[in-house]
Amino acid sequence: MLERFRHFWQDIVLGPVVRVLLRWRVSPDVVTLVGTLGVAVGALVFFPQGMLLTGVLFITAFVFSDLVDGAMARQLGRSSRFGSFLDSTLDRIGDAAIFGGLVLYYAGPGDSYLYLCLALWNLATGAVTSYARAKAESLDLDAHGGIAERADRLVSILVMTGLGAIFGLPILMELTLWVLAVASTVTVVQRVLMVRRQVVASEGV
Repeated sequence: MLERFRHFWQDIVLGPVVRVLLRWRVSPDVVTLVGTLGVAVGALVFFPQGMLLTGVLFITAFVFSDLVDGAMARQLGRSSRFGSFLDSTLDRIGDAAIFGGLVLYYAGPGDSYLYLCLALWNLATGAVTSYARAKAESLDLDAHGGIAERADRLVSILVMTGLGAIFGLPILMELTLWVLAVASTVTVVQRVLMVRRQVVASEGV
């Protein structure tokens, strides 16, 4: 979802922030690192205490660093392989922190072994989804796509966790965990089959 509105956020909403940071000579890699630390703090400090809305708002304030650092690098003409590697690596840490925070929430104030396991499954399948794509690319194969891209998973869980906290409807977050668990599992299978088809077509295996 963030991807679909990338130009709107970068040009209109985040453009002034980008210009200020460039004027202060802040490195895009620093923005990437600070953004990830902010997401991790919001998820691992507030969620385990049951402060779901506070955690979501805190995380949201840092999530957009994923757009800011890229815009900064492009304006500087400094897009690099290391920057891309760092950004993707830290994204995985941020995603794991969000679902890890929910695991800790259900182990504590949320008090639900079922949803603890479901949040843990989402953490695992999210990581496998990203790994499948990266491994395929290392083999010169394509594993893009699937019904649950990273941005969709991230926006869905944050929005529904926030709304559930505002309206006192934890079922919103619980339903989202179920939907994401199924969607992420399907995405992993889709990517495996996608790679298999390419290998069969090229090697006749």
